[in-house]
Amino acid sequence: MSVLKALLSGLDSGAIEVVDLTAPLSASTPILQLPPPFANTIPFGLEEISRYDDRGPAWYWNDIHTGEHTGTHFDAPIHWVTGRDGDDVSQVPPRRLVAPAVVVDVADRAAKDPDFLLEVRHIREWEAGHGPLPEGGWLLLRTGWDARSGDQQAFLNADETGPHTPGVSVEAARWLAEESPVIGIGVETVGTDAGAAHSFDPPFPCHSYLLGANKYGLTQLRNLDRLPPTGAVVIAPPLPIVGGSGSPVRVLALIEQ
Repeated sequence: MSVLKALLSGLDSGAIEVVDLTAPLSASTPILQLPPPFANTIPFGLEEISRYDDRGPAWYWNDIHTGEHTGTHFDAPIHWVTGRDGDDVSQVPPRRLVAPAVVVDVADRAAKDPDFLLEVRHIREWEAGHGPLPEGGWLLLRTGWDARSGDQQAFLNADETGPHTPGVSVEAARWLAEESPVIGIGVETVGTDAGAAHSFDPPFPCHSYLLGANKYGLTQLRNLDRLPPTGAVVIAPPLPIVGGSGSPVRVLALIEQ
């Protein structure tokens, strides 16, 4: 049996399960809120063109209004100044859009501390139990934050000092960018960086280091609790927007039963 036939057979039999890691995209999807004087993205919106009526009797369709970085989305290198000479979303090699993935689960720690930061030592502890990070793969960080995704206020978790959401330390972000074999990081929060990352040095180190190293980000993922620590394959194709810094994406994971 050919490799592709074996894959289809596994899907048909249920031996391979497809897990949707994507948050539904609607006007209520939480979006990032930057403080003045910075500009913000718009919420997702649909504008009806016709719906089986005199504007078009046999068809229904809409214009969509959204930002590149709304909902579950893909960060391309040119999203950040450190990656300004890197790929836009239309230039990301297709081979890199299908890759192995591992799940580092820190949900218990994040439940106790919303400002929890993943450190290199946490990754080393994970590797001691599960083996090395995959070459050309994704590190998916499970924090349990997707449980808040139906409520913008709870999801952003901001107070007078700023947002409080878990993420990655400066040291770990640099290590993932410069020393690890992964192509990117996926998170359940609104962005790849921790809520307090505006105060780090450098600010927003996941964006600064990973995108600067021609690596990628996936955000607002769901259902990471359904994936094994190792063995999943992630399919994450963004829209090929010429010049685009990012794109909403439907992220799928294949896992063996």
